[in-house]
Amino acid sequence: MKFLMRAFAIVHALMAALFAAAALVLVVISANVAWSALAHGLGKDVAQEVIEAVGLLAAAVVALQIAQTITEEEVIRAAHMNAPTRVRRFLSRFFVLVTVALAIEGLVATFKAVHENVSHLLYAAALVLATAALLAAWGVFVRLNRAAEELEPEAMQAAKREDRKIQE
Repeated sequence: MKFLMRAFAIVHALMAALFAAAALVLVVISANVAWSALAHGLGKDVAQEVIEAVGLLAAAVVALQIAQTITEEEVIRAAHMNAPTRVRRFLSRFFVLVTVALAIEGLVATFKAVHENVSHLLYAAALVLATAALLAAWGVFVRLNRAAEELEPEAMQAAKREDRKIQE
């Protein structure tokens, strides 16, 4: 069984490396888009391309954060998602990543729709509203799970000890 668990850790490490590589590629593409835009001077079109580059950077941040989360939770800690505290912490990290990425993408879509095709503004607004709903759902999730954290204080203490180990 230890061999199988080690194999899972290796696969998770490979996945984290691929997410990190994807993040670096997105950063390079974003820099290229911004650099190409600035080569045409400063104007409305350039601003739109820079906003597009910001959207790519947001996706890169999400990919990098996913890589970090996988590395910390599955490779370094070798955490198993069978403890409720673990699940709550992992889901909270994931909700933060997705919510921030969607919020930035919603802003990018809004700017793009306003400057290119106003008929797409409805889709951008739907994305922003869905992001707000996701944020509200995350808040409800955190609020409802406070009672569960109080029921298992030792699991929370163990998770905090692991956090300190990773920070050192």
